[in-house]
This record gives sequence, structure tokens and C-alpha cells, in this order.
Amino acid sequence: MGSPADEADRLSTEDFHKVSLTRGYWLADTAVTQAAWQAIIGRNPVEFQDDKFNPVEEVSWDNAQEFITELNRRIAEAGGTEEGMLFRLPTEAEWEHACRAGTDTPFSFGTNITPEQVNYNGNRPYANGEKGAYRKKTVPVKSLPPNPWGLYEMHGNVWEWCADSWEEHLGEQPVADPYHASGSFRVMRGGSWGGNGRNVRSACRFHYSPDRRDDNVGFRLASGHKLRPHGSAQDKGQPPPWTRNVRSSDGQGGAWSRKKCWLLVPRLCLGMIIVKLRFIWEAGLQGQGFPSRSLGTRGGSEESE
Repeated sequence: MGSPADEADRLSTEDFHKVSLTRGYWLADTAVTQAAWQAIIGRNPVEFQDDKFNPVEEVSWDNAQEFITELNRRIAEAGGTEEGMLFRLPTEAEWEHACRAGTDTPFSFGTNITPEQVNYNGNRPYANGEKGAYRKKTVPVKSLPPNPWGLYEMHGNVWEWCADSWEEHLGEQPVADPYHASGSFRVMRGGSWGGNGRNVRSACRFHYSPDRRDDNVGFRLASGHKLRPHGSAQDKGQPPPWTRNVRSSDGQGGAWSRKKCWLLVPRLCLGMIIVKLRFIWEAGLQGQGFPSRSLGTRGGSEESE
């Protein structure tokens, strides 16, 4: 997690360190849209209202918690999810892990980006890159190419709130399942439509007070799953029963592997909200401080370089 010392335009807050994620997690493939927000909250607070599938913005961390609380309440009233999952914001470590999607470059797309890949201020490119279009607003989710794990607009469009409170420095020591719960500010990741190329890098970190709203800030849903008893399908290294295989980047489908994403087959439909999640069971970033196997199998977490 973080950026190596030789990454161009890195920030001092991007401490490079090893992180182990000992459990899988679910992450929505897009930021929460205006349509989803209105289905749960009923009002639309955004600046850019030209498309209901634009990400919701002008929402604070506190507003995001309001949405999540109401969403979980409705799910519980409807009988709950098959596995008793609750929605939440991703931790900062989960967010960066999913954003990188197995890469160790500044972006999941490689060493640089263009506005055809990411919605950012193309007048301010990264590391002497070529200038490009500056849209000056958000774009609908799934307008731009996904990262290697099928997650859209992890770079740019809107900053995304994370669950963690802000820590100026995360240190250089290895950690497992990091989560910082107390503090005056909350973490945001991903950069936005108005930012420069440096700020949409995988490692870039920023923060706001939890009550602050802006037209370049939104959020993405995550969910943890409950612990599996010893001897269950997941404990034996088999796919959970509510998932199906997603082909790997080399086009090979096939048997269960820790190095795959899994797609939740039953979608959650509440009014106009459709939440599509991917199960992240791959903690294998080559470099960037993530061990190549850190989610583990029976007997605990497993790490290798």
C-alpha cells in the first residue's frame, strides 16, 4: 500500500508498506448513482443533474452513513440478505487494493492515463503526459473503461469516501486488516473530474471533515461477509455458493482460485437501486507492498513476495 520512493509526483502521506487482508470483501462495481441515492433518500443533492446514472455528489461522509443505514434497514425489513451481509464503506486498504487490481503502477491502466480512460482535468496531466479533454463535470458510471477487476471509475470522476479516519502517516511496518476508526477527518480516495493527473493515482490520499460536501465527492458501497465456520465451502478453498466465476484477464475461466474475482449472482433490487458487487478474493499485488497471497486459506493468512 502506498507508493514507492521513485513514483513521480508522489505525496509524503503515501507511506509504502505491506498490508495483509485476511478476509475477502465485496465492492460495488460503480460509485453510488443519483438514481440509487434518490431511491433510498428521496432527494437529489447534486450539482450535475443531467443524468440519473451520474454518481451522486455533494454528499458528506455523514450523508453516506445516512444512506447506508437506511439501505441496511430496508434490507433487514425485507428479510435480510442470504448471508446476512451489511453494506458499509470500504476501508482505505480495501479501496486501494481493489483500485490497483493486481497492478503496481501509478494507475491500474499503467504508468500514465488519458481522459479517454479517466475523467480528470486533462489540462493538468500526470508526469509530463499529453494534455487532453477537460469535461468539467461528472460522467455517468460505466462511461469509461473498467480496471482489470471490472471496477469502473476507481480513478477520477468523484473522490470516494472510505470508512477510515485520516492518519497523516500510515507507517512503513507491515499491518493486517488496517482500519482507523477515530479522528476528526475522513479519508477520500480516487481523485475527481476537477483534479490533476497526480491526484487520481492509486496511492493518492486525501481527507475532508465528515460533514463537508462538495460537487466532486461521492462514495462506493462495500460489504463484508460473515465469518465462515471451519470446514465450510469457503474454508476449504471453494467458491461461496452464491457466486459464479468471472474470467481472469487472460481469458481463462475454470476452477476456484484465490486469484479471481467473484460476482454476486443475486442482485439487490430496491426500487430503482441495483447494486452489483464483486467479491474480492485476490490480495496479490506484485509490489506496492501487498503480498501476493494475503487472504489465506485454512490455518491463517498466507504471505509471499
